[in-house]
Amino acid sequence: MTAACAAAPFAMELADTSTGIQLSVPSIHCASCIGAIERHFSKVPGVQDARVNATQKRVAVQSNLSADVLVQELNSIGYEAFPLDDDALKNDADPVCRDLILRMGVAGFAMMNVMLLSVAVWTGATDATRDLFHLLSAAIAVPAVIFSASPFLKNAIHALKGGRLNMDVPISLAIVLAAGMSLYESLHGGAHAYFDAALSLTFFLMIGRYLEHQTKSAARSAAAELAALEVHRADRKVGNEIESVAVKDLFIGDTILVGSGMRVPVDGRLQTQTACTDRSFLTGESEPIEHTKHEPLCAGEINLGAPFEIIATAIGANTRLRRIAELVETAENARNSYTSLADKAAQIYAPVVHVLAAATFLAWILINGDVRNALNIAIAVLIITCPCALGLAVPAVSTAAISRLYQMGFLVKSGTALERLALAKTMIFDKTGTLTAPGFSFGIKDLSPTQRAIAKGLAQQSSHPLSKALAQHLTEDVAAQIENIFEHPGLGVEGAWKGRKVALGKPAWLNQPGDALTLKVGGTACPLLSYENVLPGAEYLISDLDLLGISSQIISGDTEANTERLARKLGFGSWRSNVSPEQKAMCVKQCSLAGPVCMVGDGINDTAALAQANVSIAPGTALDATRNAADIVMIGDGLGSIPKVVSVSRKAVNLSKQNFGIAILHSVIAVPIAMAGFATPLIAALAMSTSSITVLLNAMRVRLGK
Repeated sequence: MTAACAAAPFAMELADTSTGIQLSVPSIHCASCIGAIERHFSKVPGVQDARVNATQKRVAVQSNLSADVLVQELNSIGYEAFPLDDDALKNDADPVCRDLILRMGVAGFAMMNVMLLSVAVWTGATDATRDLFHLLSAAIAVPAVIFSASPFLKNAIHALKGGRLNMDVPISLAIVLAAGMSLYESLHGGAHAYFDAALSLTFFLMIGRYLEHQTKSAARSAAAELAALEVHRADRKVGNEIESVAVKDLFIGDTILVGSGMRVPVDGRLQTQTACTDRSFLTGESEPIEHTKHEPLCAGEINLGAPFEIIATAIGANTRLRRIAELVETAENARNSYTSLADKAAQIYAPVVHVLAAATFLAWILINGDVRNALNIAIAVLIITCPCALGLAVPAVSTAAISRLYQMGFLVKSGTALERLALAKTMIFDKTGTLTAPGFSFGIKDLSPTQRAIAKGLAQQSSHPLSKALAQHLTEDVAAQIENIFEHPGLGVEGAWKGRKVALGKPAWLNQPGDALTLKVGGTACPLLSYENVLPGAEYLISDLDLLGISSQIISGDTEANTERLARKLGFGSWRSNVSPEQKAMCVKQCSLAGPVCMVGDGINDTAALAQANVSIAPGTALDATRNAADIVMIGDGLGSIPKVVSVSRKAVNLSKQNFGIAILHSVIAVPIAMAGFATPLIAALAMSTSSITVLLNAMRVRLGK
């Protein structure tokens, strides 16, 4: 549900939101939202301070009020909010990024200084002068290499212990041998030292490692976000007394009171005769669910009616919400095992490089019997064939492609997302909130200011999702003062305005035709919105995907009739309805047997399916848990641009493969020179720099669309 936003689509966070009560507000989009929320809280008694973080879609409130009261305050101005548990959220800091920048800076600074010292050697310094410059270079280079190259060394050791090769094995071998042999030559008056080459390798490869890290998500795990949405306190009924206790202290069989507008804290069975809840986090549908006595309820559902009681049947890790979180975590871990193009190349490239270096060493021993000279030439082969360009090949293209997609309105969070999307054969869409927007297409242009004010006054007093959407849509209007307000759960809300009866709700409840939310003032009634409006871009989505050879289908928690109607309207050849979150994840898993699957969804009920898919896309309006489970987030209304994203991903993969070709061509030219013993440190450094710059320039083509 999107509030009216007149400013830019996104705004930078205004303050740190690491303290106070944390609320997730997914409908925050711009400066207008920030101002509306902060101005409202400034007028609420008991609130000392409120700061909005638009990037994380959160509000941090310093207050002596409870989180539930603060949620109700946001609901009153049309913003749906969810309390977050601070302990369940991880630290926002990114120490890995800072560490990579530091190591890259040290390597670059040391490289420049060693190259300055090397100029004297390259221009003819000999004997004591040459040895002095080599020793000075060693004093700078050895500590810098040990510090800056340690990520490669650790990864290489880890890979070798696991009995496999990755790109870091030849990288580490080249760096260690170059630095080690250079130190030996410096201490024994040798003519050549490779300190500048070792540092150049380290510096360029650290750039690649940093670019690779930047393409990965710095956001939290979707499973952690789901856990943060859990209720952490509950009202337990003991005899005639009500006590507030931590959910972790509840036991199966406890009687729990769930107040109006509150979330159900645990799974349980209804003990009250009737209840009405919002189960959209499970079904993705905004329609309230009516329950009768003894029916099961799930943790996370919102009470839309009068208070009710449940008997706890599952607590903590055994609730359905937590089981969905575990499904997400398991699927995320499985998806993270995807082997990138760079790692696949390393499995072929690394053994070849090692064999060439070993063959060179043995050949030169046979030629002149000089072990020291043979080792120097073999190290030169390792240096000149070190996969610096290969190390940059994928990160450089990924970063350029991600930059282009960001300009198109898509935020790529995973380093291998583009590779996986390029392979997609099937695209599965959620319906509500992804292809359609329930409660967002308002037919209220002809309403008078008075009618708009009455509609907002009624909508603010209702807990129904469509009423909340209406209240958000009427952000700029002043609400009328409605008296004697009473809500009929699942039907509507009524009251009195200046002695006249006014009501907002289902047309059947108001004795009106149609299926649109209806406003009635006295005897005059008018529809306000359509329950289902196809989002922009959906009309041509299927035909564009067909041109790319991608089949598509809908998997929805909505009814068979609604799902079939939309599927036929948009041209989907396949659809499934009444699907639970667990079933969605299973459907995605089954479809993936026929080829890689891309899942597109926005609800918490889609989280497990998004994580299960080979690659996934979510709208920016989705909750934190849903966005974090996705590899790509749509910042704006980019539904119709999804086929273009697929095209860019395929282009990026092709350019990555071209970069591998450039790196291999460089090796084909340079290796014979090195094996023949003509590769001086200067030639090695120039060869590496040339191949790396060529790879970077080629990567820019994806950003230019060429």
